[in-house]
Amino acid sequence: MTGKTAFETRYGFPRNEVLLSNWRVNPFNRWSFQNLGELVPTARVAAASGGAEAPARDFGVLLGEKVSVASAPETVADFLVRSSTDALTVMKGGKVIGDWFAPHMDFGARHIIFSISKSVTAIIAGILEGEGVFDPEAPVTTYIPEATGSAYGDASCRHVLDMSVSLDFEEAYLDPESAFARYRRATLWNPGGGTESLREFILTLQRLAEPHGQTFRYRSPNSDLLGLLLERASGQRFPDLMREKLWLPLGAVSEASIGVDMEGTARTAGGISVTPRDLARVGEMMRQGGTANGRRIVSETWVRDTTSTGGSTEAWQRGAMLPLFPKGRYRNKWYQTGHENGAYCGIGIHGQWLYIDPRTEVVISKMSSQPEPVDDSLDLEIVAFFEALSRMI
Repeated sequence: MTGKTAFETRYGFPRNEVLLSNWRVNPFNRWSFQNLGELVPTARVAAASGGAEAPARDFGVLLGEKVSVASAPETVADFLVRSSTDALTVMKGGKVIGDWFAPHMDFGARHIIFSISKSVTAIIAGILEGEGVFDPEAPVTTYIPEATGSAYGDASCRHVLDMSVSLDFEEAYLDPESAFARYRRATLWNPGGGTESLREFILTLQRLAEPHGQTFRYRSPNSDLLGLLLERASGQRFPDLMREKLWLPLGAVSEASIGVDMEGTARTAGGISVTPRDLARVGEMMRQGGTANGRRIVSETWVRDTTSTGGSTEAWQRGAMLPLFPKGRYRNKWYQTGHENGAYCGIGIHGQWLYIDPRTEVVISKMSSQPEPVDDSLDLEIVAFFEALSRMI
């Protein structure tokens, strides 16, 4: 009788059961979210050579503290398990307070951050804007002339950045026959890809009758288009842009990666994988107004506009995510909570979060393998958990 392999003992299933058709499905996502490159093509984003991550820091007694985010109080550790957390890193005042990892994830491992990739990409847009290379108010066709005739033919880069393109497309995560499934095939994330590139797919999308700019519509192809816009504006591939403009100046310790399609186009809407510590460093840079290690990375004006002053309240009020942040706004691919503490965040499906509380100087990166892509009630609990944790530290 053959015993279990070490892999199966750790993850609960053999490696050969993880397929392109099921990699986002629980329980397989506990492994696949840390190993995107074994399932889809990825490009490297190297960190500076010679960097070494400081050892993990234990949260200690904090894990036993009680929080009340649901019907009954529970410990911090219990909530992390209940919310399918794979890793949590918390910083306060620029210093790491603690790291927590599920048994199936190692300290220093990379994890896909899904739509926080959008927030990272928009930082690079801000950097290029500061260099005079990219104009957020320019028409999309300034950089991508072949967008004429698509939904983006009369849209501006600002509409793309703020998810206010009047786009006839639905984020139907679980419908295998939808346009969204075709989109995922174009990204090589689902079986059957390789016949239509991501760029080709995006430029077939059409618009709704409503004018652009009126309604917040969360549509991921906008953010892949943003990556194309930045490549066209700069003349550089996105992985090179990310390394040169963000990853090296940030002082990221570990290599990142990003999924690419059949043409090598980066999946800037959701394909970036990073370590929890490096994701927290991105949040700390934003908290510091666009600086890291005493170095200016993106302008303070861009950060302030992104995190507090910019964005349309009216467009957000008309959008579908109003229950999450009733007083919120969306600007440059970041969410403003509208809460009294002025918190803002990046969010990805299956429970990826980068949360910044400027009042308490706390930054939280949370990586997860939640069974459902979207869980609205759990999202509300997670925000309440972050607020409670920020006050406790």
